[in-house]
Amino acid sequence: MPAVLSALLVMAAGCHRWESGAGPEERHSANADRGELSLLLGAGDLGAGWHEDDARAGLAPWPWEQDSCPDYRSSDYPAKSHRRTAVERYYRLSDRSSRAHHVVETYEPGWAERNVDDVRRVLLRCASYPVLGSQVSFDVVDPHYLKGAGMLIRGRIGHADVPNTVTYFVMLKRGETVSTVRLPDPGSQAVVDSIAARAVARLG
Repeated sequence: MPAVLSALLVMAAGCHRWESGAGPEERHSANADRGELSLLLGAGDLGAGWHEDDARAGLAPWPWEQDSCPDYRSSDYPAKSHRRTAVERYYRLSDRSSRAHHVVETYEPGWAERNVDDVRRVLLRCASYPVLGSQVSFDVVDPHYLKGAGMLIRGRIGHADVPNTVTYFVMLKRGETVSTVRLPDPGSQAVVDSIAARAVARLG
């Protein structure tokens, strides 16, 4: 299942892909040093009631893969093959009702900006499409979020018989580093902005 769609469906279902089959060798790698892991948010950065899983190093999946989108072809987005490292961490609320995720990617010189372009094209080509009886859609809430530091994107899964599932994606770029935070809708733009500001601060 594509990473973005999986993220949205997972938040609706209350389960997460890392919980099944991720062994210690998959969670840790020598590819990332302490400096890179320090770029990841801590559970306290998300607010009260959040808990974090171990940070996973190595090369995490590109956050914007969408194989279920009819207009998506992975080969059309070359930047992801020019990543040097990608570290990630998952988070959960105490009652396990919601999940969050943070991935920080470091690109070869010049490729972080191309990655931003790739993400924009994914969001255009796959702005809305049907999957498993539901409608997945994305809206760019702010293309110049936090004074141009990144983008704020809202993802939705529209269901016929239950309320929509809403997830926010905060993508930030600093030099050749790209930080992508995925959050369940907290019901407040101020909360999203506060978490995004903490992610920016982590980038230095």
